[in-house]
Amino acid sequence: QVHPVESGGGLVQAGDSLRLSCTASARTFSSYAMGWFRQAPGKVREIVTYIRWSDGYTYYTGSVKGRFTISRDNAKNTVYLQMNSLKPEDTAVYYCAAGRGGSYPGNYNYWGQGTQVTVSS
Repeated sequence: QVHPVESGGGLVQAGDSLRLSCTASARTFSSYAMGWFRQAPGKVREIVTYIRWSDGYTYYTGSVKGRFTISRDNAKNTVYLQMNSLKPEDTAVYYCAAGRGGSYPGNYNYWGQGTQVTVSS
C-alpha cells in the first residue's frame, strides 16, 4: 500500500508507555523519511519526530525529547514510536507520514489514517 498504516494507540494512564507502529510499502519506506505527527482537538497538526532514510538522522520536538524514541525496522518496512512517561498533554491523534522529512506537514506526501492516544491523569 502507498499510504502508511498505523497501529498501537489506546488509553493509558500518565506515566505509562505505549508503542505505535507504522507499516508502509517497501517502495515508500525506502524512498522517504518517515515522520510522526499529532493533532489534539482544536490544535494544529504538529511534528513529533521524524527519521531520515538516507542517514538515519532523527529529530524530536522539544516536548518529547528524552521520552519518545523513533526507530525503523527496514526488513519489516515498519517505523516505531516508543512513548514513555506519557503525559495528559500527549493526548492526540497520532499520524504516520512519508515524505522528504522536516517539521512541516506539507513536506509529507503520504499519510496514515491516524491512531488515537489518550493519556488520563
